[in-house]
Amino acid sequence: MGVALGEARQAAAADDVPVGAVVVGPDGRVLGSGRNRREETADPIAHAEVLALREAAAARGGWRLDGCTLVVTLEPCVMCAGALVAARVDRLVLGAWDPKAGATGSVWDMVRDQRALHEVEVVAGVRADECAGVLRAFFEERR
Repeated sequence: MGVALGEARQAAAADDVPVGAVVVGPDGRVLGSGRNRREETADPIAHAEVLALREAAAARGGWRLDGCTLVVTLEPCVMCAGALVAARVDRLVLGAWDPKAGATGSVWDMVRDQRALHEVEVVAGVRADECAGVLRAFFEERR
């Protein structure tokens, strides 16, 4: 989560919503990392999770990320939850819940839906206060 928090802080420094993510392989090695880059790239799907998944797939040489864990500072949205399922990620570790748009247990629970092709284990609340604090500080500066 420390690496993901570092990515989130970099996103904030670039004036984007501070969300950071890393994909960890079965051996514990970081395969990919990402931070929100929507503002920087004018790309609506440049979410931290998507960028980390893309980098991990490239490192692995294939789109299937079975055995991997995605660590992210904020609960994934619908798009990112769908990407987790599509990439066959086994585990999601998240920091702060997103009570407005979360799709892995708060508003929706796409990753554990029995109709999905793949089920993702969710471990929530890892360094939650710190993750939420980074987001809170970012938005307080803009209000």
